[in-house]
Formats: sequence, structure tokens, C-alpha cells
Amino acid sequence: MSQNPDRRGQPRYDWVFRNARIVDGTGAPSFIGDLAVTGEKIAALGEPGTIPPGVGEKERDLSGMALAPGFIDSHTHDDRIVLDAPDMLPKISQGVTTVVVGNCGISLAPVTFTDTPPPPPMNLLGGAEAYEFPTFAAYADAVARKRPAVNVAALIGHSALRIATMDDISRKATDAEIAQMGALLDEAMRNGAAGWSTGLFYPTNAAADADEVARLGRYVSAHGGVYATHMRDEFDNVLASIDEAVSTARNARTPLVISHHKCAGVHNWGRTQQTLPHIEAVANGHSVNVDVYPYAAGSTNLRADLITDTYPIMIAWSRPYPEMTGRYLIDIAAEWGLDLDETAARLQPAGAIYFQMDEADVRRVLSSPLSMIGSDGLPHDDHPHPRLWGTFPRVLGHYARDVGLFDLETAVHKMTGLTAKVFGLENRGTLTPGAYADLVAFRPDTIADRSTYEQPTLPSSGIEWVMVNGGMSFQAEQGVKERHGRLIN
Repeated sequence: MSQNPDRRGQPRYDWVFRNARIVDGTGAPSFIGDLAVTGEKIAALGEPGTIPPGVGEKERDLSGMALAPGFIDSHTHDDRIVLDAPDMLPKISQGVTTVVVGNCGISLAPVTFTDTPPPPPMNLLGGAEAYEFPTFAAYADAVARKRPAVNVAALIGHSALRIATMDDISRKATDAEIAQMGALLDEAMRNGAAGWSTGLFYPTNAAADADEVARLGRYVSAHGGVYATHMRDEFDNVLASIDEAVSTARNARTPLVISHHKCAGVHNWGRTQQTLPHIEAVANGHSVNVDVYPYAAGSTNLRADLITDTYPIMIAWSRPYPEMTGRYLIDIAAEWGLDLDETAARLQPAGAIYFQMDEADVRRVLSSPLSMIGSDGLPHDDHPHPRLWGTFPRVLGHYARDVGLFDLETAVHKMTGLTAKVFGLENRGTLTPGAYADLVAFRPDTIADRSTYEQPTLPSSGIEWVMVNGGMSFQAEQGVKERHGRLIN
């Protein structure tokens, strides 16, 4: 990349960062080095001394800090929050510079609600007023006008497509309805979507069979997009659900991402010893990856089929009883003198945090070479899961540094280079001259998540600053300075 030279013929840069521990996102060993930025791009990278002294308009000494590509959150439900709270403090404060929205079959576009509120799980993104985008182009325009602090890579949700085109979503789509959904998918891909997602676990999506999914997937594969799925079953039938996901992705000729891979339910604990070798074997013949959050609890709507006394359940929100947020279902039931099912019904509509996984399984999925890091945070919950604010520092601080599950370079790769490759995000995710300057500087010795189940919105520590598309966007103690994000694919 050419630079404007100074009077001595030396190139000039907007920023030069010196003496950083360069963790480049590829998984390669880190090294001490310097990096220069001009405009939106990384202009130069090398060992100390490679970039001559005094050639940066602004220079910073990063001794004691790591410099990495900005983290890419591979699984979010940030579709609306990037518009309503575009500073995106829960994410950029973790070092996240790109969010992948539209997961689990849930997306803001292309669907609107006029006469009825959005059904679960669509209500996780907000009420009817949140859904104002009949086309993906309209959503893309809103992102461009709002210019959030982070980049947005968008998937189109199958539930959104079904609700937009079908009079009865409790059945399989007809040929004509599949064609209508396909046209909406084609419009989205032409206007910048990165792929699509299903949420076959959810009632808005469950009636779709493998044929419907594969046929729709072909509209996405025609544009080189990716397919992400919240599988039909993460409990007893998890292996069959993996096989269904792989089969439909193969038939559609799309790369596959298995969302938030887990083996849920106490009697399924330990089964990642079956599922992971199964997925890894399949991945030898088809592109398959998984995303994972670094916690043993999940979160979604409060659902009758997930109510049990075999694991704790915390209420994340309740429309009729907002005072019950942050409390455990079993305690509310005792206070009301009701059983768990009656209590859950009384709290509806509501959301919950389910402590349904085993820590050993979480660690196995985190350790898989196929796994990317994704928060799966729900930003509209009154009492959100701590993953919304803490996912990435938790991986770097707790699992990499403290537990020693993998080295720092592997951790960063799982949240940068690997994710960019899986979602086809060109010139993102690695520290390479010519790549976009999405950067995060952090302190490897002190980075840590602070959010907890009791206090879920505490920002993490150890992130010094974050740059998005070459613009200094966030600094510790100062918060969000400027917004430089955009829709990317």
C-alpha cells in the first residue's frame, strides 16, 4: 500500500503502534512488533525497527500489551440493538469489532408485524415496533444511516421468512411459498447478507422439514453464503439433529455452522465425547464449524418444555412480573405456593437462563479446532445472561490464561481469523497489510470478564482500546469515542 511520503522520502502513516505482542489471528506464534495504519487499512507490520521512527501522525507504545484483530462475535442477536443503542458498549468494551446477527432463524428483515406481536422467539429482538424492514435492503440502509460502533454481518432468519410468506407456519411450506421465501433470500444476498439461519428448535420454524431447508439453502449457495442452524434438538436426539443439519447443508451446497453446540439436559452430560468426533469426521468431507459460548448456561424464552427441577432456571425477564427478573424459578414457585410449571405459565411472556450444560462439555467444545467464539447474548433482556458483556475476555482470561485450555494465539484465532474465514468476511480477522484495521489492544496478564449471573452488565477489564475500520472507537475509562462500523459480508 502506497503512503504519502514525508520530506525525507519516508512513508507517513496515520497511526503507528510499537512494541506490541502481535497476535495476528492466524494461530501462528505471537511476536513483539510494530504495526502501522493508514486510512481504513493496515499499512505495515513487522519486528521492532521495521517501521522507521517518527513516521506516524499518532504513535503509541504498546509495551506489555497484546495487539490482535478486532474480535468477531460469531453468534449474536444484535440485529436491533445496533440501531437502538449504536454505541454497542456491551460488545465493543470486550474488543468486539464485528457482530454476526440474524442467528437461530431470527432476523429483523424481511418481516413486519401489524396486527399481532412477534411470537416467541421473534420477540427476543423486541416488539412489533422493532420489525420495520420488509426487505433486507431496508435494514441495510438503516444500518448505514445509523453507523453503529461495530461492523454488522447479517444472516437472514428462516422464521422471519416463514412468517412473512405463510398463512400457517405450523406446516411445511408449499412450493409457491418456498419460491416466495427464495425470492426474499435472493434479495437479501444481493443486498449484502452473508447467509441465512434456521431455528428448527423453535415453533416458528419446527414444521419445516429437511427438504424445505435444503431448497431454500440453494438460493444462498448461489451467492456463496453460509448456513447456520440452531438444530432441531440439542438434548436426547442431538446426534440425529447433527446428521440432519449436515445432510441439508450438503444438499444445499452451503458451508454449515452448528450454533452454540451443546449437549443439554443432565442425562446428556458428557455426550460431547460422541458429538465432537462425529462432527469432526463429517467436516473432512464438508465445511462444518460450530460456535460456542464459554458458559454452562444457555438463555432463551421461558419454555414449558424446558421446565425441570434437575437444573436451576433464572428468570431473565417477565412482562407481567418484572420484579421477578434475576430470581430463580424454584424460589418464585415456593413463594407463590405453585409448582414449577404453574409458576412458569404465570410469568409468561418471559425469558430465562437455563443451567443445563456440564462444564466438561463446554471445555471440550471450546477446545475443538472447529469451534468459533460467539456470545449468543440477548441484549433486550432485563436481566441478561453474563455472556452478553463477558464472553471474549472470559475466553482469553479464564480459559486461555488461568485454566490453560489453549494458548493465547489459539484463543484469538477462534474469535478472529477462523470466524472471518467461515463467514467469508474478506480482509478481516488477521493482522495483514491491506486488511481492514479492526484492532484491539489488551493486557493478556489482566484481561478478565466481570459480569456474573447476579450482576450481568459489568464491563470487562483489560481492554485498552479498540479500532474499527481505522478509526479509534473505544478507550478504557473513556468509553465509545466514535462510531465507524458498517454492514460487511
